[in-house]
Amino acid sequence: MLNPQQRAAVEHVDGPLLVLAGAGSGKTRVIVEKIAHLVARGIAPPAKIAAITFTNKAAREMRERVAKRVKREDAEALNVCTFHALGLKFLQIEHAHAGLRRGFSVLDADDSAGIVKELAGASVKSDQLFAMRNLLSRLKSDGLTPDAALDAARAPRELEAAKIYSAYQKRLAAFNAVDFDDLIRLPVDILQRDEDLRLAWRERIRYLLVDECQDTNAAQYAFLKLLAGERGAFTCVGDDDQSIYAWRGADPGNLDQLARDYPKLRVVKLEQNYRCAQRILRAANALIAHNPHAHPKKLWSAHGEGVPIRVLECRDHEHEAERVASQLLHLRDKHQLSWSDCALLYRGNHQARALEKALQLARIPYHLSGALSFLDRGEVKDVLAYLRLIANPDDDAAFLRIVNVPRREIGATTLEKLGELAQSKHLSLLAAARSHSVLQQLAARPAAALAGFVELIDGLRVHSQRTNAVELTEDLLRRTHYAEHLAHGVRDEALRERRLGNVRELIGWFRAMDDGRARANDLAAQLALLSRADKDDGGDAVRLMTLHSAKGLEFRCVHIVGCEDGTLPHEGAIDEGRLDEERRLFYVGLTRAKELLHLSYSVQGRRYGQVFRQKPSRFLDELPAADLHRDGADPEADAAARHEAAATHLAKIAAMLG
Repeated sequence: MLNPQQRAAVEHVDGPLLVLAGAGSGKTRVIVEKIAHLVARGIAPPAKIAAITFTNKAAREMRERVAKRVKREDAEALNVCTFHALGLKFLQIEHAHAGLRRGFSVLDADDSAGIVKELAGASVKSDQLFAMRNLLSRLKSDGLTPDAALDAARAPRELEAAKIYSAYQKRLAAFNAVDFDDLIRLPVDILQRDEDLRLAWRERIRYLLVDECQDTNAAQYAFLKLLAGERGAFTCVGDDDQSIYAWRGADPGNLDQLARDYPKLRVVKLEQNYRCAQRILRAANALIAHNPHAHPKKLWSAHGEGVPIRVLECRDHEHEAERVASQLLHLRDKHQLSWSDCALLYRGNHQARALEKALQLARIPYHLSGALSFLDRGEVKDVLAYLRLIANPDDDAAFLRIVNVPRREIGATTLEKLGELAQSKHLSLLAAARSHSVLQQLAARPAAALAGFVELIDGLRVHSQRTNAVELTEDLLRRTHYAEHLAHGVRDEALRERRLGNVRELIGWFRAMDDGRARANDLAAQLALLSRADKDDGGDAVRLMTLHSAKGLEFRCVHIVGCEDGTLPHEGAIDEGRLDEERRLFYVGLTRAKELLHLSYSVQGRRYGQVFRQKPSRFLDELPAADLHRDGADPEADAAARHEAAATHLAKIAAMLG
């Protein structure tokens, strides 16, 4: 049953609509119901409706929910995907307009960073490389071309980045490749230049729904506008109070820009929260009221008051972690919680170390979100690189990754010489290795090895024309003896099996995607868009994650650690006066909790071996005192603290006894 505001959002189809959806207000349900409404009323054919999310996981969940509300054939015709997946689809259709050839590659972050490092020079440090790559990403997110970036550069650092940007794009063009940011920048550039194409895509997408609109950057907002056109047949859903990605270009001001670009924009607020106890919402409302608002909201809930929010004062981070572990043991029994009902949230990944140690000691199962992703495993990246090179022979980054995997005795000197010859002849590395005149200029053994590698790739490429991704992958594993390569030099049988299992799992993914019928290059491109958050099943275990990673999730019990000035809010934000986003980040953390919310801080910190005094987070003083239960405030709190200490002691004894 929709509430009145949700129903108003679903039924408004006569013009542009902005839905300001507070945390836990049922925004996904509104989008799903609106899609069903559009289909049922014949307002737009399913194939011409596009729903845009920010993660593949969110898109998958939305597709599953929509499939329960419309006919199967209608659900299959819908476009439910991320901005970047839509950009990829656009470029696969309109590749010629982008100067790309069919079968172009999508570089992952490692490939992209490798090119930037090569262009910046071998002496560049890792932190400088990270900053440079982020700056390039920001230039693209702002919709700037290399020439525009050069014109806009003012500081020496900006000028250096703009020059590398220009060389970087020339390198991508030579590879017939794009990076993650190009998937938005290039479609925007093409649509801005080509009116006929613009009109054709507006006909292709008759109605647009955009989730998490507050997280759009300049390029994504421009993409939205170009597709929506003057008609404004769209519904944007967002919450300026949950905009926490300014560091990667997100601009909550885009919500306000909608009203300026579309004067007939209707605004509907969703303020009824279906997740949290009223006490938690009262605290969240009080906190976020300290931020300026163009569209103020006040969340409310039909749930009960709930228990007070517990605030723990701890000696240091180790003591804090011990208390958190003890609290979990106590609360699990008292409230009949599953471990997966509980989440430990923190500002930075480094804070997880002490928590992991304490949880291990207490024998509490946990899952660390943001740890090494399945798609970051070396063996998975190897197989994907093979598939990329088979699909796109000009993909030099893929060539360099797997030309010596398994080992073919092709050394760095040979590859450097091959690169020089390829550049002088304007060829890709694979094309150069295919050239008899090039091979004649190399030593005999590596030249023969390169010729064998070319023969392997060419054979697999022929096979790829008449088979699907699953069969092609299995064939390349056989031809390369990749299992033997993984086993070579690894004495740990469990590690060998884990690596082989990752490869088998990749094949399983291919089999599941499009029932295994799709071509390998299409699936490799789709997998390049997956993020760490898209595959994160930790089973029945406590979730450890950053506040940024927790957005969109909910748990019965939430504990936010490190609530000190300098940590939350972050020291840099305090120094630079950027408290608004830090406050929104804390707000996101508070509103993840359904029933139980605990906040903790340490009075002592340690940096470079030195102990220093810390102040509790200024945000704690912005919460209603009546809703907080601080340490030492009454005998009940002292009794709870003694219980925690006893639980910790027992956990240590249990650990020692094995």
